[in-house]
This record gives sequence, C-alpha cells and structure tokens, in this order.
Amino acid sequence: MTGPQTWGDGIGTEAVRGVLMRTYTDRPRQVATLLDMADRWGQRPHVVQGDVVLTFAQLRHAARVKATELARRVGPGDRVVMIGFNSQDWIINFWATVTVGAVPVLGNAWWSPADVAECLTTVGPALVLADSRASRHLPPGAPTGRWSCDLAADTTPFAPPSGAAACDEDAPAALVFTSGTEGRPKAVVLSHRSLLAGLHMLLHVTKRLPHQVDDNTGDAGLHTGPMFHIGGIQTLLRAIVVGDTLVMPTGKFEPAEVLRLIEQWRIARWSAVPTMVSRVLEHPDRNRRDLSSLRSVTVGGAPVHAEFLAQLRGGLPGVDPRVATGWGLTENGGQATAASGRDTRDRPGSCGRPLPLVEIRIAEADGEILVRSPTQMIGYFGVDTSPIDGQGWLHTGDLGHVDDDGYLWITGRAKDMIIRGGENIAPAAVEQALAALPGVIEAAVFGVPSTDLGEEVMAVVVVEPGRTEQELVDSLRGRIASFAMPSRWRLQHETLPTTHSGKIDKSGLAAQARADLAAAGEKQ
Repeated sequence: MTGPQTWGDGIGTEAVRGVLMRTYTDRPRQVATLLDMADRWGQRPHVVQGDVVLTFAQLRHAARVKATELARRVGPGDRVVMIGFNSQDWIINFWATVTVGAVPVLGNAWWSPADVAECLTTVGPALVLADSRASRHLPPGAPTGRWSCDLAADTTPFAPPSGAAACDEDAPAALVFTSGTEGRPKAVVLSHRSLLAGLHMLLHVTKRLPHQVDDNTGDAGLHTGPMFHIGGIQTLLRAIVVGDTLVMPTGKFEPAEVLRLIEQWRIARWSAVPTMVSRVLEHPDRNRRDLSSLRSVTVGGAPVHAEFLAQLRGGLPGVDPRVATGWGLTENGGQATAASGRDTRDRPGSCGRPLPLVEIRIAEADGEILVRSPTQMIGYFGVDTSPIDGQGWLHTGDLGHVDDDGYLWITGRAKDMIIRGGENIAPAAVEQALAALPGVIEAAVFGVPSTDLGEEVMAVVVVEPGRTEQELVDSLRGRIASFAMPSRWRLQHETLPTTHSGKIDKSGLAAQARADLAAAGEKQ
C-alpha cells in the first residue's frame, strides 16, 4: 500500500526529461498505486449519483474485477479510449485501465462523430470503452469493449505483477484532450509524474497529505464538471487519497438538483466553473435550501472577476472567505498557481502565486507567461512540435505579469481561443467546418461576452444567396461538438474585411460585434 511515508513535503531538484526541475524528495511514483489507499476508507461512500452509492471498498474490488476483464485484451502501454459522461462506470473503468498498466485516453463525451473518428485515427487504441450515448458515434470496426462494470461479480480480482509500482514515472499515464488554436483537439500526454506531482502540490498547500488527515475525516464534495477534463482527474485522485465522497448530478447540469444535493449530502466542497455557480445563485430554490454545510467553493475554467466573487459571497455567505481559484492549463497538468480565499478577497482578479514546484517567467518580448514544472506534459500525441522549449519552459499563450509579492495577473490571451462555460473552443476548427459546407464562401468565428457562460460563439459567414442560418446549424451538427456550435450568427453576401497583409480582420469584426451587442443591450 502507498502509505503516508511516501508523501513528504521536502523539495529538491532533479533532472526531468533532461531539464533540472523542483521535485518532492519523497513521492509516489505510479498512479495505479493510489487505488490501494481505498483500503483506508473501507465502507465510506465514495461515489454518489442518483440512487447509486459506491463505497471505497466496492470501488477497489470492482476496479480490479474489471481489470481482470481488460487484461485479456490490453496490457502495459496500450491505449484505451474512454468516452462517456460522469458515472460510477467511468470511474471504475479509469482505475481498471491504470491497474493493468494501460493508458486511459479521455475522450470528450460531447464530441461529434467526426471528432470521435479523428481521435481513434490519431491515437490508435487497443480498446474503446464508450457509454450508450457515445457508442452511437463510434465508427464501424472500432475495437470496442464493455462499458458497464459488474459490482457483484465474484471473479478473482486482477493482481498487478510484482514490480509494477517501480515503473518509469515519466511514462505516459493518461491522454487528455484540449483544444488548440488550430484544427482538431490535441491529445495531451501526461506522465505518472505529471499527475502525481500536481496532486502532491495541492495536498501540500492545503495540508492534506496522507499523514496529515485523520482516518475519520473526509468531506462530501460536489463534482459538476466532466471527469474527462484535467480538473476531473485531479478531483478523482485527490478524493481517493483524502477519503472524500464524490457526489455527482445524474445528468445534465441543473441548478435545482445541485441545490438539493448540497442539502441532502451536506456538501462541504464544490469545484465548478463560474457559469454553474452563477446559475445556482440565481435559482429561486437557493433561499429554500439549507446550504449551511457548504464552506468551500473553488472556481476555475474561465476568468474570475471581482463582480462574480462579490455575487458568490453574497449568495453563499458560508463560504466566505473560502473562495479559491487558480490558473493553469491541461498542458501544465491542470494547475500552476493557486489563490486562497483571502487572496481572492484582497486581490480580486489575481490568479494567486505559483504552487511549490512551479516556476513562472514572463517573456520580455511580448509578456507571454512561461511555466516550468514536473507536472507539464510529455507532449502532444502524434505531433512533433511542442510549446515546450529546450529549457523546459512551456509557452502558454496567455499574457500577464507577476507583481512584487509574487502574484500572477492575466492581462489577455495571445492565442485565439473561446472559453464557453469552461469548455475551450478553437475558432479555427469551427471555421474549417463552416468552410466545408456548400454555399459558404468564408467565415470568421470568435467569442463575444455572455453573462451566463462567460463567452459564447459568434460566426460571421459570407454565404451564397438563399442559404439560411438554420441550414448552417443543421449541416454543422455531427461535424463539431455541441458546445462549439455558434449561438450568434451574422450572414452576409459581401466579403469579410481584411488587414494590410490580406488576412481576415477578425479582431475588427469581433470588436464591432461586441460593440453592437453592448449597444443593443443598453437599448433594452
């Protein structure tokens, strides 16, 4: 078992893929060994969703039973694509996959059939596990396996081979997809070191290392984000180490259900994107539910502004001052800085200070934020180029500065990205899908402000006479993810304006569209 003695707070330096980085001296080395920590929590509820309550003991048994099934088809290093929405089966399949030494590839359950096909072509999986909805999007001939997991099976649980815990910590542990600024989503390859170093830092700064928590402690945490995002993996790994109960909604995010779950399960912690929090605060049931158990809210996935924090503290006074946030990206393993509740109160808009193993630099030329830490990715799967330079610095594409007290402030984005309700959307990918449609001459896609989602997708499209917005929407379905579908349109016959270099003046189009929307809002 991975015991408390393997989690220290001593920090040294060592070479990580040829670059000297800060690392913990005493640390776990393989993700699969965390499953053993379920023994510490036994019959405590671990996963709650609707009528399903899965204990830690049941998780450990079910994951190893499923690993026995998987071991007949996959082995160490093989890639297993998982596509499904949050469920106990998703969590069991994840742990079963890492138990046999295979690499889970975390597909986005909202992907279109074209996205799914692109993923399978790119990563060449040995096996595909998909829930009932996602399985409808699989191309013919995909090497599928069974998604469901049998908790009552009496199969002899899989026993990892001796020496498994000593595997290379820099070997791939998971592939998590992110949207680049061009083309289809990219598969970020995260090593065992990447995932465990990120977890270790968060446990260190919150004083929740295994030897610092009591056997009888453990919170109920509400998880409303998708498990296939990097934040979902961080939550899953943390929960099994500290003994938390993960409470998940039964389906699509509904504010009324969230409020009911907080009251029913006495939720103490909730991690969410600002859009979700705002919808809960605005729901009429908020004043009819007992939310006194909720003492900590962590927000991320989109910029967090002072106005939002004031709204949160006013609507959920029990969490003040425990409103935490941070900054990071999938390529960096999810989180590079952390801002405590006091930080968000005293320095609203700041992203906090770097976590213990993280180094941050600001490029002199353009103010781009550079990050270096052992949490960062190995690279993009199947892509030769990387945003990590020869000295190990990850070029994030975000712009910012660090103040005299070491706090990071984001001032803008160098990369062309839309963040809609916590989902990253590459405008270039939507533009490419539009350009492939009959009757579309050219298109520009960009984000415009949304009080609910942070940003929403707007498309300005030059079309041939007779083409309609509804026809474009109908034709795009199945070509792009549902969350990437434009919600605001402007169809025109005149060509789009260009810059002196001949490129579409997208910044000018976006500025005009935002001004028009603001003016329209003022007139209402």
